[in-house]
This record gives sequence, structure tokens and C-alpha cells, in this order.
Amino acid sequence: MHIVRGILFGKNVFSLPDFVQMCSNIERCVFRASLYGAHFLLKEERIMVIELKNIDKSTMISVLEESFRCVIAKMFGTDENVNVVINPDKGDCEIWRDREVVADGEVENPYTQVAFSEARAIDPECEIGEEVTDSINFLSFGRRAVLNLRQTLSSKILELHKESVYEKYKDMIGQVVYGEVYQIWKKEMLLIDANGNELLLPKTEQIPSDFYRKGDTVKAVVVKVDNKNNNLKIIVSRTSPMFLQRLFELEVPEIQEGLITIKKIARIPGERAKVAVESFDDRIDPVGSCVGVKGSRIHSIVRELRNENIDVINYTSNISLFISRALSPAKIVSIKIDEENKKAEVSLKPDEVSLAIGKGGHNIRLAMMLTEYQIEVFRDIDMGDEEDIYLDEFSDEIEQWIIDIFKGLGYDTAKSVLNVSREDLIKATDLEEETIDEVLSILRAEFE
Repeated sequence: MHIVRGILFGKNVFSLPDFVQMCSNIERCVFRASLYGAHFLLKEERIMVIELKNIDKSTMISVLEESFRCVIAKMFGTDENVNVVINPDKGDCEIWRDREVVADGEVENPYTQVAFSEARAIDPECEIGEEVTDSINFLSFGRRAVLNLRQTLSSKILELHKESVYEKYKDMIGQVVYGEVYQIWKKEMLLIDANGNELLLPKTEQIPSDFYRKGDTVKAVVVKVDNKNNNLKIIVSRTSPMFLQRLFELEVPEIQEGLITIKKIARIPGERAKVAVESFDDRIDPVGSCVGVKGSRIHSIVRELRNENIDVINYTSNISLFISRALSPAKIVSIKIDEENKKAEVSLKPDEVSLAIGKGGHNIRLAMMLTEYQIEVFRDIDMGDEEDIYLDEFSDEIEQWIIDIFKGLGYDTAKSVLNVSREDLIKATDLEEETIDEVLSILRAEFE
């Protein structure tokens, strides 16, 4: 009896050998699991799209056998006395059961015991206390058994499918994937890859300026794969530093060839990023290679990241020089390094302080993320700036922790704070608007 029926892209019905062969060779198929024969042919069936590429012949046979055993165990309480024999070459299935021979009229469980007279019809030489083996027709169990088998078989195939996808994507963590937007929710977005697998792009992993519609193609990097309780989740990200690194690898051949390596990356997604690169060949300029002629290479990366500004700098083990490069485009006057506490005090000319801090404090934040040093910026005040006043002198009117926030951003004098717009101060310090207004009022009063 044939045990599998399906439709391959709307074509002919296939038997078990065809199905098993298909599982080994076809990447995608439309499959309907059912039993068929006579009046048990199911007219309406649920269609599932399943990737069966990695399900081999032996695994499929074991799944079929296990499905039969599960259904039999549910019906009769045990499957220990049952042997399921599947012939993949002929597409046949035979079910054999062993029953104990008991005296006539003493049968308590017809599934595990058989009357002596009935046993003699199966095996004329059997005796009471022995076991006889006979074949049973699964279809004789009724429609409910057929439905249970179909459900069990479908469930096990889906489970195998999830395990296969999990193993595949577990090895793809850190790699770029493409997905088509299928559904958009408030906190996440559902993508479908080329093989029909579901990818989740959480809102937290999206660039703030990202905007997609259903049907759009999204490029992202795999960051997490989870299959707890048979609930497969593939998480992708566009904000991960790894995503930026993979984009550079795709655009810069020298990185792919190993001539240039990316040492460190710091990102504020959608705003700005700093990338430290190093060349293993003195003849190759790592920064120039990454940027390309007239910015040809980096422009495509910037567009993919929604116009995120990217600074590419040369990596060096000299921490003073590295910090100086990280604060680019600002030019420092002097630097004092505290290696034990991972701190650096940087002096700059007054007109360079705003460049070092950057819009919203992004430049100095990225520099600290890139170098892993706490950077404090100080103005190198000359005689022409004698009328300026250090913030520490306002400690009787402004709380010290507020002063420390401004100093950490390089605003160590009253005029350095007053020269920055109110909106930029709010963004850079994350202080309340009322607090900023109070500080500005105190500082302005000193010069009036």
C-alpha cells in the first residue's frame, strides 16, 4: 500500500519512492501528507511549503515509521508488539504485530492477545503461551487513525524542517542575508528569505530612518538564532557593527583578500560611525582603499545605512596617536594618557573643541567607543581668552555633577558653553531643558 501522496508544483501524484527521492534532490516542494486508498482519500487538505533539501532518505523513512508507531500507541496504549516495515524501493508499508496465544474465552486485550482457535488459523503449529505474528491493515483502523497519522507526519516533518533551518542559520551568524518584507508590526518586521524561511528584524535592530513597505528587499546581518521549545527565531540586524563590517568586505576587494583588516568599529546607527583599518602591505593605503576614488566605495555603504556618516582612520597601537586620529577632524594640541584608569585628557584650541565634540556629542562618544578610553576635552586658552571663566568657579551656583557633564564633553569654560546652541546642549548632555536654561542664565549673567 502506498503511504504518501503529494503534489509537486501542481503535477502528478507521486508514490513513496518518488517522495523519498524528491526529499534528497529537491530544495523546495509543495507537499501534502496523507494516506490514500479507497474511501479514505481526503478531499480537502492543508498545503504546507516545506524545505526538504537536508532530509535524507533514511531520516524520512524513520519519520514515517515513528509516525505510524505514535498513532498506534495512542490507539492501543503501546506499540511494543508492533513492527513497521517500509520498503522505499516499492513504496510499500507492512505492519506486523506479535500477540500471545491464550485459551479460547480468556482474551482480555485483543490487541496483545489472541484466542487459540484464531491463532491456529494463522499458524497451525502454535501452542498456548507462544506468540504468533500476523499483518494488519492500517486503513482498517478507521478515518480517525488516518487523520491522526497525517497530523503526526506533518508535525514531524515541520520539526525536521525547523531543525534543518536552525543548523543552517546557526552557521550563518555574522553573515549578510536578504529578505523580502512580508509583514510589519509595531515592534518588529517579518522578512522572508529566498528559501521561504522567516527572519525577524526587531525595531531596536533597525536604523532610525529605515522605512520599508511590504515587498521591499532588506539587507541585514544574522545576529541570533534560537530554537527553544521548537519555536524557531532568526534575528537579523542593521544596527550591529558587524553589519557595517560586512558591507565594507563586500565593497572593498582588499579586505576580502586579507590585505586590509578592520580592527575596530564604533557606530551610532543612522548618525555616524568610525572604522579603524590597518594594512598588511605598506604599498596599500587602507583609508584610501576603503573610501575609493572620489568616495565611490564608501558612498554605496553610506546609502545602505541611510546616509550614516562614516569616518575611516588608520589604526595604530600608539594610544596617543590613535586617540588623536579618533577625534578627527579636530586637531589636538596636547594629550595626557592615564593607562591604568583608561583616561585621556586632551587639549585643543577653542575653535577645535566643537569639532572634537561633534553634533550632539557624537564625535567624542564614538572616539571613546573606538579607543575604549574615557576622553576629557580641555580648551587651550591663550592670553586673548583671559576674560573667559572656568566652569569650576560656578560650583556655588551649579551642581558639580552638572559641571562634570559639561567638562566631559569638552565645555570647561563659560564661553565654550555659551557658544553652543541650546538645542545642541540638550542633545549632547541629555539634561532637562529647565536645567540647561538655568545653567545658561547663570553663565550669561556673569558677562553682563
